[in-house]
Amino acid sequence: MTIQAVCPRPEDTEALGARLAASLRPGDVVVLAGGLGAGKTLLTKGIATGLGVEETVVSPSFVLVREYRTGFIPVIHADVYRLGTMNEFEDLDVLGMALDGVLIVEWGGAVESLLPRDHLRIEFEVGEDETRTLRFIGEGSWANRELGGVA
Repeated sequence: MTIQAVCPRPEDTEALGARLAASLRPGDVVVLAGGLGAGKTLLTKGIATGLGVEETVVSPSFVLVREYRTGFIPVIHADVYRLGTMNEFEDLDVLGMALDGVLIVEWGGAVESLLPRDHLRIEFEVGEDETRTLRFIGEGSWANRELGGVA
């Protein structure tokens, strides 16, 4: 399964995340891949809002992991940009933290080999006019999961 969505404005990226939230369930892993300022945290904010999270969602770049547990299911938001080794990722134990929730990993391509085979990869591309194009690529069981209404 591969689908594509175009988000002309930042609000569209956030709204797309809120729509995606309806397709997520406990144990899901979402990998976000894209450059700085591509909209990864905006999408995560939308997902969290769609899952009923009440806290303000901010980038975990400097703390590495943020937990949001006020929603319908927990959201564990990790950023692995600053990690130097795979062992550092394993030491974070985000997979354990997210057993009952959704794990969202920014810059996740760097640690994708350590993640479950079943995950959703979202690739961000930003055009010259700041329009974001997001490609949703289902891995493992995600290849057959329905994302109706997301794009």
